[in-house]
Amino acid sequence: MKKISRRSFLVAAGISAALALTACSSTSSSTAASAGSSTADSAASGSVQAIQSLDDLAGKTVGVQLGTTGDLLMSEEVGEGEDKLGIAGVEQYNKAADAVQALLTNKIDAVCIDDQVAKNFVAANPDELTTLDTAFAEESYAIAVSKDNPDLTEALNGAIAELTADGTLDAILDKYIAKTEGAEGYTTPEGTEYPNGTLVMATNATFDPYEYIENGEIVGIDAEFAKALCDKLGYDLHIEDMEFDSIIAAVNSGKADFGMAGMTVTPERQEQIDFTDTYCTAAQSIIVLK
Repeated sequence: MKKISRRSFLVAAGISAALALTACSSTSSSTAASAGSSTADSAASGSVQAIQSLDDLAGKTVGVQLGTTGDLLMSEEVGEGEDKLGIAGVEQYNKAADAVQALLTNKIDAVCIDDQVAKNFVAANPDELTTLDTAFAEESYAIAVSKDNPDLTEALNGAIAELTADGTLDAILDKYIAKTEGAEGYTTPEGTEYPNGTLVMATNATFDPYEYIENGEIVGIDAEFAKALCDKLGYDLHIEDMEFDSIIAAVNSGKADFGMAGMTVTPERQEQIDFTDTYCTAAQSIIVLK
């Protein structure tokens, strides 16, 4: 992961560089003292947008989803120091929607969240929210697997490569990201069998378009790609929904076989869990009030 100074871009592994991707929730708990919101004052007075660049985050309070990459990255930006944003504090929420609601009600000054999720929130609140032109960080997404299960990691890597090469991943992204008319994503081929049993996937189904609940079912990019991976490997798929910061523990304890929730590969997580090859890269965006 690295900070980037240009406009956000996302590239799915092995497919079109034009496709924008991302991933990854809300009892609030503070990791640092919150500062007063100048954004709220600006919005109330009808003045020019208070936060227009990353530099304007100095002295502000940023909301994040607990346990996500945004949480990890923003926590490192609190206080003064070389190469720090100098934010005043980080406010954690279990759900991304709660962080955005706190922003809308002027309880915080900004939200750091995955790019595609940010786009959805802005699209739902076009008169009130926007994202900064400069993204905060670039990251790689992969599937979390227990260090005690290297055979599964190897098998998933093979399936990721095949489904990327044959266009299956591209078709899923066309459905959820590009929203191409008529795009159907992935459907299990008729006659598919599951001689190897069932794999349990741990996720956090609050991040449209990666994983979310629709008509009582967990759907989205990760859910659909996981189904394609399991079909390819001869496993049925069962998805367990849980808090994001519980996923690694669930995999390591055997409650789940793998974790897939737009999870960023970080050195800290690699100490706890193994990751498959990257299946996409993404960026963190900053949501602010207009």
